[in-house]
Amino acid sequence: MTDDTTAAQTDDDAESPLPPYMTAEAGFLGLPDADASAPEAARAVVVPFPIERSVSYGGGTARGPDAIRLASHQVELFDESYWCEPVHRYGVATVEPPRVPGDLSQMVDELATLTGQILDAGRFPLILGGEHSLTPGPVRAAAARHPGLMVVQIDAHADLRDGYEDEPYSHAAAMRRCLDDPGVGLVAAGIRNISAEEIPFLEANRHRIAIHWAKDKARWSAADIADAVRGKPVYLTVDLDGFDSSLMPATGTPEPGGLMWDEVVAIVRAVAGAGTIVGADVVELAPIDGLHAPDFLAAKLSYTILTAALLGPPPATPSAHEPAAGGPAAATD
Repeated sequence: MTDDTTAAQTDDDAESPLPPYMTAEAGFLGLPDADASAPEAARAVVVPFPIERSVSYGGGTARGPDAIRLASHQVELFDESYWCEPVHRYGVATVEPPRVPGDLSQMVDELATLTGQILDAGRFPLILGGEHSLTPGPVRAAAARHPGLMVVQIDAHADLRDGYEDEPYSHAAAMRRCLDDPGVGLVAAGIRNISAEEIPFLEANRHRIAIHWAKDKARWSAADIADAVRGKPVYLTVDLDGFDSSLMPATGTPEPGGLMWDEVVAIVRAVAGAGTIVGADVVELAPIDGLHAPDFLAAKLSYTILTAALLGPPPATPSAHEPAAGGPAAATD
């Protein structure tokens, strides 16, 4: 760690189980230190988690969290949907990337413990991946504290295999491992890739798995996903390959026919309005050198998720300070 990326720790911080905090300027959104001088008071904790152990096509997810963090420094804090800089209403602190174990089951255990510590402190965890194999850890922590947890998954792949290439905690089994807890339900959107071996598990668990297929997106809406989680605690996991590959080529398995930006934002905000998002992750960014757009998309999405989860969806009616649609009225004779 270098002096310019790690904030000085207080005596209380030294006793904290969390990894050390980055400075606000180095952390997510690149805030001036004056805006986040007490990181332990921030309502959101961002955890960069550069896991890359079971990728099966393109690699690079270990570089994803750092790319998202750096791209977030270019994200405009003002959000026209809320007509303010929402981050100042909740605060964000970023921890240094924790040590990532080589064994995936141990990784899940350690991330579950870390996420549980964040939740027990009354704060919101946002995990930046890293491959999707990390998700069962924070889901386990959230489910232990929020009975009836629903996982909302935005993804190209169902991830319902019972392991892949002899690895039960593979990224291809991420949702299956989440559903090892019989109290967890799953609502997925954007799915357009599923293997024959996943179908029996899906059909046997229709009572707790709902898939909104990408091929049918003209026949479902964000409101349908919101209805499935109404009044319930939610963990939101966004595999970036849920986006159409024209928007998100920087991922291990880009898939055509996916979701667009406005569709994903609508889902995030609808879910935040219907249920209570208690934690989230954004995973599977594999940065492409010289191509900034995917990194920026992931960073802006992460900010969008934090704002929706901590402030709720934006108001349905414009702010009194917001200009009317179309801008100032035209002058008349």
